[in-house]
Amino acid sequence: MVANSKLCMLLTLVLLVAFSINIEAVPSLPCNPSGKVRGKKPPPGKCNTVNDSECCVEGKLYTVYKCSPTVSNSTSARLTLNSFERGRDGGGPSECDNSYHSDDIPIVALSTGWYNKGSRCFKNVTIRANGKSVNAMVVDECDSTEGCDSEHDYQPPCPHNIVDGSKAVWKALGVKQGDWGELNVVWSDAANDTLQV
Repeated sequence: MVANSKLCMLLTLVLLVAFSINIEAVPSLPCNPSGKVRGKKPPPGKCNTVNDSECCVEGKLYTVYKCSPTVSNSTSARLTLNSFERGRDGGGPSECDNSYHSDDIPIVALSTGWYNKGSRCFKNVTIRANGKSVNAMVVDECDSTEGCDSEHDYQPPCPHNIVDGSKAVWKALGVKQGDWGELNVVWSDAANDTLQV
C-alpha cells in the first residue's frame, strides 16, 4: 500500500512538472536578433528603388532575424509596399511558386518567421487598418535572415514584423496613393484558407 501511495505521488509530481512546463511554453517568446549582415555597395543599376525601396550602404551592419513575433488574432505588423512583377523592386520571383504576380491582386510577402518555411504559401491572411480589412494571399517571403546581395536586389534584410503588400492591398485598405510606403496594421490567418487568383 505504501509503494502504491509513493508511486501515485511520483506520477502526480511528474504530471504537475509536465503541466507547468507546458504552461510556460504558451506565452509568446520575444523574437531576438540572430545576427548582423554587413552592407555591400550595390553595383551600378542593380538596386531597384521603385516604391522607395532602400539600397544597402557599404559597411553598414543590418540586423537579421530567424523569427517573428507570435501570430494571434490581431498580430501587430508594419505594412510595406512591394511589387511582385518582373523587373520591379521585389527582386526575383516569389518564393512560393517561383513566379511573378500582378500587383493588381491582393498578395503579400511575410517576414521569415511568419512565412515559416512556406507553410503559409497560398493561404490567406486578413490585414486590418483604417477601419477596413482585406484578405491577401501569401506568395513570398520577405527575407529577415539575409540581404545586401544580388539575390535580394542589394536591399537590406527585412525586419521581423513585415507584411509586404501589393498595391491592391493598399487600395483595399483605403490608403491614398501618396501615403503608400509604411503603415501600422494588424493581421491574422484568415478563416478561409485560399484565395482564388
